[in-house]
Amino acid sequence: MLRPVEYQTIVDAVCNLCMNIACNLSDDVLNALKAATVKESNPSAKGVLMQLLLNAQIAAEKKLPICQDTGLAVVFVEQGSSVFVNPPNGRPDATITDAINEGLAKGSESGYLRKSVVADPLANRSNTNNNCPAVIHYFAVSGDKIKISLLAKGGGCENKSRFKMFLPTAYKDDIIEWVVDVVRQAGADACPPFVIGVGLGGDFELAALLSKKALLRRLDSKNQNDYYADLETELLKRINAVGPGTGGLGGDTTALGVLVETAPCHIASLPAAVNIECHAHRHATACI
Repeated sequence: MLRPVEYQTIVDAVCNLCMNIACNLSDDVLNALKAATVKESNPSAKGVLMQLLLNAQIAAEKKLPICQDTGLAVVFVEQGSSVFVNPPNGRPDATITDAINEGLAKGSESGYLRKSVVADPLANRSNTNNNCPAVIHYFAVSGDKIKISLLAKGGGCENKSRFKMFLPTAYKDDIIEWVVDVVRQAGADACPPFVIGVGLGGDFELAALLSKKALLRRLDSKNQNDYYADLETELLKRINAVGPGTGGLGGDTTALGVLVETAPCHIASLPAAVNIECHAHRHATACI
């Protein structure tokens, strides 16, 4: 038997997520910043980390955005096979996509969030004035729930993300050196300390999607496969050893965490993607 979820329930959930993540860092990110502050040996970098913590505290207390770049909304939806969205009266053709974008527009307006989306990438970069449309990825799963995860992706860090198609003969060290170099080249422009999502496998588009989906994981989590859990640890160590450090000032803290996700791939290829997230790592999930 199918379970209905009201259209307005989706709108309200996305609206609340939108306003919440703009002003509140999750506890795992805050804990990582606090731990980095304690360990940081560079006085200038340590000072910046302390300011980031103070900024997060003020944003949460005063319900103000953590950063002026309130990001592009990237939404991951897992919809159970036994649930459907009941459209509102008078709008029989309304979909979950419409509800998500309506919630995003409502949250952006209610939260006084900067409008950061243009309607056309090249010919006419006019602002949509409501932060819509979101970039939405749908996954069909079993069950009677709808899980909506919202990531607010800042432009500066997104611009430094990269993809590379390796030969299938590549070694682990080849992947590590490339990821470290991507992070090094991102530098201060992407607002370190970073959270790094790495996608390995699949194909051209899936590797990139995996690198972004990885950013939904908690920073205190590990890949369930021991090989890739060790890779996460090694990447974090190597990244923090080469800089650029917090705010580009050097020191011990270029990244707060590295999260790796994988998928099967063709025998002739080894796709790899790095998605860089800044210290304002804003994401949350609602399950309906």
